[in-house]
Order: sequence, then C-alpha cells, then structure tokens
Amino acid sequence: MRWDADPLWASVYDWTVEHPIAGGMAWRVGVHSDLGLLYRAAGETGLLEAGSRVLDVPCGGGVALRGVWPGQGLDYVATDISPAMLERTRALAERHGVADQVTTTIADVGDLPFDDGSFDRVVTLTGLHCFPDPARAVAELTRVLRPGGVLLGSALLNDTGLRFEPMRRAGRLAGLMGPGCTGPELVTWLGDGGVDDVRLTRSGALGYVRGTKRDA
Repeated sequence: MRWDADPLWASVYDWTVEHPIAGGMAWRVGVHSDLGLLYRAAGETGLLEAGSRVLDVPCGGGVALRGVWPGQGLDYVATDISPAMLERTRALAERHGVADQVTTTIADVGDLPFDDGSFDRVVTLTGLHCFPDPARAVAELTRVLRPGGVLLGSALLNDTGLRFEPMRRAGRLAGLMGPGCTGPELVTWLGDGGVDDVRLTRSGALGYVRGTKRDA
C-alpha cells in the first residue's frame, strides 16, 4: 500500500473536509455521501470528559481532530504509518490549539503497540478500506478498546452497488485501497472483538459504524 508516503489523494481528502460547502458538494457527487455524517462522528470526541484516552487510526491529516477543543484535557493518540500524515496532524493540532493533548506515533494497525483495553474511545474514520488486512485491523482496534468504550468508524464498503465498483477497482490499482469489506462483514468482525450494539449507517459508498465494547 502507498499510504506510507504522501499520496495526492490525501491532500484532496483533507481539503474537502476543511471546506464544508465545496467539500460537501464533492462528496455528494463523488461518493453520494453526506459529509455531515463525518463531522458528526468526529464531533463526538468533543463530548468526552477530561482524562479520556482516545486512539485515532489512521489519523491521516488529522480530520478527526476537529472534534477536540482547547482545554478539554484528553489524552489523544494519533497513529499512522506515514510520517507525512503525522506531521500534518501535528500542524493541525497546533492551529486548533489542542497540540498539548495530542501525541503522534507511527504504528501499524495490524499490530498496534498498545495494551489491551487501554483506550476509552477508538476512532477510525475513512481508513478501514485502505488496510491490507481489514479483519486483522478490526481485531486490533477492538483489542485496545476498554470494556464500555466506544468505537466509531467509517469506510468505503464493498456492498454499496455496482456504480461504485469502478472507484473501488481504481483505488486498488493505484495501491490506495485494500480488499475492503461489506457492511455485514464489518459488523461481524466488530462482534467477534466484543463490540455490541453496532449501528451501521449507510451513506452512498460509505458506511459509518458505532458500537460499545461489552464488559468482560
């Protein structure tokens, strides 16, 4: 996969998210999806109490940071395989005045360097379809989530219709997308990792999931 570098698509994606009007139109045309769902998912982080520990993987250019506010008191760990992405996240955290809450680290989602149950919230926005082994990635994301903690994620899904198949194939040929998964597969993997009450919301080519890890 080519995400360990800094593909042009990453900059385009970040730009669309930071420009709600033009970006929202681009999302409606390109993936038939409501960009507001991404904003709402990221915004949930702003409701967490001081001392909460958050894992954001892959952090990319720091899109999910838009939910963190200055003085909130989070321990926000942003991880990615790309040094360039981590630098973008650090720069965005500085601009938003939340750099004191954010730690960036290189990590492979298939082998996360964190203890079991060490995060109150796991956020994985628009990244699962990029991973070479999505099932393994979900197993790691659920492993590091504490019982009672919430996982939020979004991904381009494989069962969203033939109209999006050319986009999926082009992404794989470019080395920007992995095998991906269907909505039911994602829900099953989350359940296998102990995440219950999973809500899957579809929006065009994308699916958003939210679930809570059951008590041991």
